[in-house]
Formats: sequence, structure tokens, C-alpha cells
Amino acid sequence: MPMDIALLHAVVEVAKAGGFREAARVTGSNASRLSDAVRRAEQQLGIRLFHRTTRAVVLTEAGRALLEKLIPAMNEVDAALDVLNHYRNTPGGTLRLNVPVSATRLVLPALVPEFLRRYPDIQLEIIAESNVQDVFRDGCDAGIRYDERLEQDMVAIPIGPHRQRYAAAASPDYLNAHGRPAHPRDLIQHRCLRGRYASGIMPDWEFEREGESLSVQVSGPLVVSVGGAVDLAVETAVAGAGIIYLFEEWLRPAISSGKLEAILQPWWLSFSGPYLYYNDRRLIPAPLQAFIDFVREDNLKRNCSVESIKP
Repeated sequence: MPMDIALLHAVVEVAKAGGFREAARVTGSNASRLSDAVRRAEQQLGIRLFHRTTRAVVLTEAGRALLEKLIPAMNEVDAALDVLNHYRNTPGGTLRLNVPVSATRLVLPALVPEFLRRYPDIQLEIIAESNVQDVFRDGCDAGIRYDERLEQDMVAIPIGPHRQRYAAAASPDYLNAHGRPAHPRDLIQHRCLRGRYASGIMPDWEFEREGESLSVQVSGPLVVSVGGAVDLAVETAVAGAGIIYLFEEWLRPAISSGKLEAILQPWWLSFSGPYLYYNDRRLIPAPLQAFIDFVREDNLKRNCSVESIKP
């Protein structure tokens, strides 16, 4: 029977997300519009596709049978439409990236404006999360992760700074009042501003110097969620409430201006920068391919490795 493909897309998105609100967040739509689209699809098909309660939206048996056939078909339709990009002067379409919040502050600002200028027909959508999840869960095309977050069988290319460091700092007023730590273990006696991941983990502060590594369990008056409230921790440190340990790039403006004073610099932990990673075992959409090529070009300018395959 004739069916509006937009209604079928709504059914697929709601099924993938497990609810109207989550589907609206993922697609940039709104829940009432998606609910109406699903209702119209059910009316045209003459059968209920979802069980709806106040707590959940669950596929019916008929809905599951439909989605089993529909999702592969919709993927084929999307791939067929993407073929048209080969006939355009510049690629077009939507590129969705799943990234840690830190990447929106420290990596993407140096890349996004020029990328959008070069590819005006591409709509870039950034899903920034402090709780790192499966990059493809929200229908994203690729993700930015640090080395320990890379999944198996993913192709990874460096993006942004090749090396990064954590930096420890505090306001001059705080250090004048409480003393300047000479060793990371001295931090145990100081007021430290900490971060907590969405998983609930509150990591110790890790340091290294000339092959020696140590982890320090600090405490202090403020705990913020990693990502969403980090700026609050920085401003609190500037105000003199304690010591902060964060990405050097994040603290550099405050250190350069004198609002914060760097401490324990020989012990700052250095680590490899982030990677753009994606699955090349499936068709790479033209917008993603354009971004991959753009990042590789930036890597050549930075004189870093163009590509690496993570085991």
C-alpha cells in the first residue's frame, strides 16, 4: 500500500530510540510531531506498531516484524540517495558526530568553521556527551574518542592535538594562603576541585615524571560532572577556592592571564590526543568522507601520523 516514507522514518527512529522524547532528541525534531507521524503510519497500515505506556514505548509483535524488514530497506534507501553526492560539485547531507564534551572545547573549534565554509551543503550535527557511549547508538556516522575508548575493528585517524597534557593550577591568592605543593603527594593536604564521570566514577589524579608514575586520591569542596560543569570548576579555581587539574588547553587562557598559576609542571601527565574513528566496513556517506579527508589534510599540516588502525 502507498506509504509516506517520512512516516516510516519516524517509526524507525522511535523504535531505535525506544521512545518519542529520545527520538526527538536524536533527530532534532519534537516528540509531538513524531507521535503524530507514528499514529498516522498506524492508521494507514491498519495495525498498531507500538505499545504505549507512561513509562515506555515498546514495539508490538507486528511492529517488530515490520522493523526487521524495514530498517535494512531504509538503510538501502539512504545509501541510494547518498550516491547522488557523486554528481554534486560539493557533497551535501547531514553528518552526525558523537564526541566527548572536551572535544567541543579543545578540538572542534579549530576545524568546524573552515569545514563548513568549504562544504556549505553539509549540515554538521554534534552530539556531545560526558558519558561516552556507542557512537552509532544515536545514528551517528563517526565519533571522537581517546585511545582507551576506541572499539575494536574501527579505523582511527588523529584529530586535533597530537599530544595533550593535564595541567595543575590554582589562583595566586590560594597558593599564597595555603602554600605551593612541591610534590603531587602534597595535594592530599590541599583543597582540590574534582570531576565525576556520568558513570559515577571520580578518578584519582595521575602524574608522571621521568618514568615514575603515581596516583593521588584528592579531596576538596567541589565536585562537578565531567564535561557539563567543568567551566564552573575553572571559575571556582580562579576565585581562589582550590586547586584544579584539567586539560592544559582548557586552563591555558587563565594561566596566561595570571588568573591561575601553574604548579607541579614537571609532573603533568602527557597522553596521546583524540582520534576520529568510524567503521569502514559499511558504506561511508559522502559528508563523512569529506570530513575524513579534511581531518587528514589537517593532520598533514600538523606533521602527525595520517592513519592508524587500532587492534
